Amino acid sequence: MSTLHVFAGSVEHPIRPAIRRIGLADLGDALRRGIDDFRAMPSHVVFLSLLYPIVGLVLARMSFGYDVVPLLFPLVAGFALVGPFVALGLYELSRRREQGHPAGWRDAFGVLKNPSIDSIAMLGGLLMLLFVVWLAVAEGLYESLFGYGSPESLSGFLADVFGTAHGRTLLIVGNAIGFVFALTVLVISVVSFPMLLDRDVGAVGAMHTSVRAVAKNPVAMAAWGLIVAVALAIGSLPFFIGLAVVLPVLAHATWHLYRKVVV
Repeated sequence: MSTLHVFAGSVEHPIRPAIRRIGLADLGDALRRGIDDFRAMPSHVVFLSLLYPIVGLVLARMSFGYDVVPLLFPLVAGFALVGPFVALGLYELSRRREQGHPAGWRDAFGVLKNPSIDSIAMLGGLLMLLFVVWLAVAEGLYESLFGYGSPESLSGFLADVFGTAHGRTLLIVGNAIGFVFALTVLVISVVSFPMLLDRDVGAVGAMHTSVRAVAKNPVAMAAWGLIVAVALAIGSLPFFIGLAVVLPVLAHATWHLYRKVVV
């Protein structure tokens, strides 16, 4: 597939599809539809989403086992950065159910045959790059405040973070930087991946549409970003088990959000 196609997609699809203005009620409806999809396909969805708690536990184990406890929170927060990409299979299930087609777990892998797969891979690579940069920035911030040594224990790390001036600086600055990364991902990907599954518009066309969608619906999209952040935080406790429900519901809801926003 040509590089031009990866960026620009097929000429058969409009480069600038119309964007609808949505409200908070539309977000609620998208979530209800996402829950309905989850209920209709629970065995398939749970099977796919088991990956997320497992990955979370592995990341936590790596943090404790390799003396990188300070990176545990950035690793967990990074789910929000790569989530739009790794939820592709769940978007596909919602798309198939919407069209009245069978929606078994094997059908989730139909994304691999999608005409936009190269564009999807490129955009996914961009999110992975942002994730890696976020981890590097988070590690650099911690080392600039506490030095290069690792905390002796988790309790010691928590005492440093919540009981010292450097710790308060870490919380404020770290969360501010994380917000910038999360906002960037929201702006460029809130409807990009569902759109690429639905239309062969290329990576640039999908991101451009996502930016336009956020620009036209700033309040609704800000509320959506807050909903995602809170849901992921709740789903991460305890031990990431809740992500097996939270992530698929959010993924299905994102498909319906795309349908509401993009004509």
